[in-house]
Amino acid sequence: MNQQWRTAVSATLHCLTGCAIGEVLGMVIGTALGWSATPTVILAIVLAFLFGYSLTLGPVLRAGVAFKAALSVALAADTLSITVMEIIDNAIIVAVPGAMEAGLASVLFWASLAFALVVAFVVTVPVNKWLIGRGRGHAVVHKYHH
Repeated sequence: MNQQWRTAVSATLHCLTGCAIGEVLGMVIGTALGWSATPTVILAIVLAFLFGYSLTLGPVLRAGVAFKAALSVALAADTLSITVMEIIDNAIIVAVPGAMEAGLASVLFWASLAFALVVAFVVTVPVNKWLIGRGRGHAVVHKYHH
């Protein structure tokens, strides 16, 4: 595996971490509150973006970058990656019959969510490789890594 693919996998794992935290939290909250699929998915998406951006924003801020510039870096680095990941994982979990209604104690709920995140990761790696190859996406964050 060449360096661009390794970097794309690393960037996608980074994105998956933030997305998974937000996605799982949103799905758990919505499901626990008995919400229907639409508000649960919206909450999951909002939290996925929030956590995804936060995981990039924190290290960039610690590198001494001003908040507004750091936010621009996080938006440039993660927006397309998070968007693709969220489209894929939410489309899958909504498409699995009964997954959204299964409840937190259900294997169907957790297996569907895990499967959706794995597929989203696989689909998003080439997206990140394409971005990195053009000096975009996670490539804009590299100058802030120590």
